[in-house]
Amino acid sequence: MQRRFAISKQELANPPILPEYPHALPVTELLGQLRVSGAEGLSETEVSARRKHFGANTIASRRPAGAMRLLLHQFRSPVVYLLSGAAGLALYFGELEEGSAIVAVLAINTLIGFVTELKAVRSIEALRALGTHTVRVRRQGLVHGVPAEELVPGDVVVLEAGDAVAADLRLIETSRFSADESSLTGESVAVEKQIDPVGADTRLGDRASMAFKGTAVTRGTGAGVVVATGFATELGRVARLVLESDPGSSPLERKLERLSLQLVWATIMAAAVIGTLGLRGGEKPLVIVEAAIALAVAAIPEGLPIVATLALARGMWRMARRNALIERLSAVETLGATTVILTDKTGTLTENRMTVRRLYTASGEIELEAKAQQSEGSQIGYDPQAVQLLRIAVLCNDAHLDLADKSGSGDPMEIALLRAGLNVGISRIALLDGQPIVGKHAFDPATKMMATVHEYDGGVLVAVKGAPEAVLAVTTRLAVADGEVVLDDDMRAEWLSRAEQLGHHGLRVLACAMKAETRADVPPYEGLILVGLIGFEDPPRADVPMAIRDCRQAGIRVIMVTGDHLVTARSIGRAVGLGENIANAVEGKKIAEVIETGLPSLRDIGIFARVNPDEKLALVKAYQAAGEIVAMTGDGVNDAPALRQADIGVAMGLRGTDVAREAAAMILLDDAFPTIIKAIGEGRIIFANIRRFAAYLLSCNLSEVMVVGLAVLSTLPLPLLPLQVLYLNLVTDVFPAFALAMGEGEAGILNHPPRDPQESILGHRQWITIVLHGAALTAGTFGALAVSSWLVLDAQATVTVTFLTLAFAQLWHTLNMRDQHSPVFVNEVTRNGWLWCALVLCAVLIAVPPYLPPIALLLQLSPPTFKMWSVVIFFSLMPLVITQAATAFTSGWTARRSRG
Repeated sequence: MQRRFAISKQELANPPILPEYPHALPVTELLGQLRVSGAEGLSETEVSARRKHFGANTIASRRPAGAMRLLLHQFRSPVVYLLSGAAGLALYFGELEEGSAIVAVLAINTLIGFVTELKAVRSIEALRALGTHTVRVRRQGLVHGVPAEELVPGDVVVLEAGDAVAADLRLIETSRFSADESSLTGESVAVEKQIDPVGADTRLGDRASMAFKGTAVTRGTGAGVVVATGFATELGRVARLVLESDPGSSPLERKLERLSLQLVWATIMAAAVIGTLGLRGGEKPLVIVEAAIALAVAAIPEGLPIVATLALARGMWRMARRNALIERLSAVETLGATTVILTDKTGTLTENRMTVRRLYTASGEIELEAKAQQSEGSQIGYDPQAVQLLRIAVLCNDAHLDLADKSGSGDPMEIALLRAGLNVGISRIALLDGQPIVGKHAFDPATKMMATVHEYDGGVLVAVKGAPEAVLAVTTRLAVADGEVVLDDDMRAEWLSRAEQLGHHGLRVLACAMKAETRADVPPYEGLILVGLIGFEDPPRADVPMAIRDCRQAGIRVIMVTGDHLVTARSIGRAVGLGENIANAVEGKKIAEVIETGLPSLRDIGIFARVNPDEKLALVKAYQAAGEIVAMTGDGVNDAPALRQADIGVAMGLRGTDVAREAAAMILLDDAFPTIIKAIGEGRIIFANIRRFAAYLLSCNLSEVMVVGLAVLSTLPLPLLPLQVLYLNLVTDVFPAFALAMGEGEAGILNHPPRDPQESILGHRQWITIVLHGAALTAGTFGALAVSSWLVLDAQATVTVTFLTLAFAQLWHTLNMRDQHSPVFVNEVTRNGWLWCALVLCAVLIAVPPYLPPIALLLQLSPPTFKMWSVVIFFSLMPLVITQAATAFTSGWTARRSRG
């Protein structure tokens, strides 16, 4: 009998100090430290005092993103700051139309970014339905149902099969008790529990004397005393790691921010230089201010953030149709830059469902196909010994399963046995109709066996299953095709060796035995007949090997990071095709040493096994520090910190826990690993499209800067006014650029290795192309300006000609955005239907305003004559013709040089 601990007022004022290693303490000592009786539990007074001290048993999740915070996020950009300054300057000098127009552009940009980001955030928050549940707890000698958040250290919780564990418990009573800890440790098989203490340094997955918050009881009954609540639990530690991890901004966000900052500084410097030279040349200060505003508007591609946001949003919606839900828009592009995928095993590479894979009897071994249901019947049906082995396994069973394609209830291995039996027509219900149970001996961790006794042929049949070494120790005979033979020591050693071989292949192994008796009360574990061995595995998902081959072809390394045992991890690694790197496998306790040696060692390793959540997090940080773009996949609580820290965290939507989905940037609604590969391809297409339309935008804007700047330096009247430049940027920037962003990309985009993570959106080659294209557009515009002067057009007509020439030249410039190795007339740009629609729309928006008096007055344009249109058409087409001819010549010269 456990004694009732008397609690004094002083002890109530000083709650107990929680033990650091509760799993290593004997039950009596632990109860003494917690000042509680296992039979009585705490009093309500004690519970109230402890709740004040330890707090509620809750784990705070990430707060939903507020609309105001998302709105303010849209203003955090150097481009916004510069345009705001230009708008303020225009309003200060009385240029109300120009200042108001710039403010309107900023408002449109902000609205589009806010709406798309809010939609993405709200879609992910709809998945986060974190609920509470009731637990049964002993208090004052009675069992009460209380909300889980009201548990306190010292509470005695009563558990049975199907219960979710609501706090970290040191078990004090168990009866055939096992728990599914796959979400916390990655261990795919239910863990047998007992009350005996284990070593203080025992790793999380091997602490058999504990039950952890967030896990589930799969079999038996038990009771445990609460030793940790809230953030102090193992689940809480994981949640704290999630909250503390900081993934930072995405690679795309960093590159766009760097590009924007470079443009801002270039604009300020250009305006300062041109302004200084203009003042020295005698220009009026108001003209210089107007030129500075025009330069600011011209240099900044206002459409860049809009189009980038829309391109990413389109990628997000396309991925949603492919069962991938994106939380952060930039996550789509980040996947395209991925160089390493760290993937969990259980539920990601495997089905998270135990399956009978091998049967071993005296007549030989049968390997069952994991895929086809009928194939199992065809393989087993002709082998009576294999059928007998499955009959014994189905009889000696406590699980429940109606149909082979259902999930069932009970221990995962016992459900697997029932499923294998149903596949060959062996139903437990039908067997029990003819051989009802007359006795049962529950699984005992001490004997590592269980037995059921059935009516059989005027006597009883004892069916036994358990650990191979335990069953073989109590068997004296072996079932063979024509009866039985004596099982001598040599044969017993051979069977043990066979069980070990199955284990080395990553299989869980059970042995089955039987005997016929006349009475039901005979000792079950004496004089048994060995029937055979059964090997189980959590089979790999059928679509994973092809996905991993696609990753390898795309130049992406896939590395398994699991909490499961090394042998099991290696077996799955071989099955899914992780390659030769599976020979280099490391257990969690050695991860710190590997990280210290740096990237060379990390690149050689294909599997990390027996890994704790904090070690997964350390691995992600180590690869990131080595310059890799890391995608982390997982479904369990133990994956959450690494999911949060990774450049792109990918959680499973069907099997994934709430904590994992909370931490991830992308959720796979179908749990299919190949969906990640599709997302990587989508990300690469998006980056290529962003690079394409960024080059288009900047070459157009550079031409505007050069036109304005050269005019000021040449003391010519401004050929483009700020409001005209702003209108150009809205029309020729946004629509054609967005059409370029809608491109489907090249077919073999996954046949290339990932780009260098340090590579900028616009590299050296792109900048050279931008400058040359910008110069061609500028030359065409000044050609039109020169001809207008020769035709003696008035100032407004001249401005109209230069405005229309530059506008149409920029539209034709979209055709220059093809790859230089693509055909001239049929290529990825000309096949883009969106682009032709955008060109038609923009042509109308450019050609019509000069004929509409209110708009013409605002933009200071005059209706163009036939003579003016002739100049516009000729000089707007010249840059396209020249650049296409130069590209064809360069490509031909490069091809001839490569041929030698």
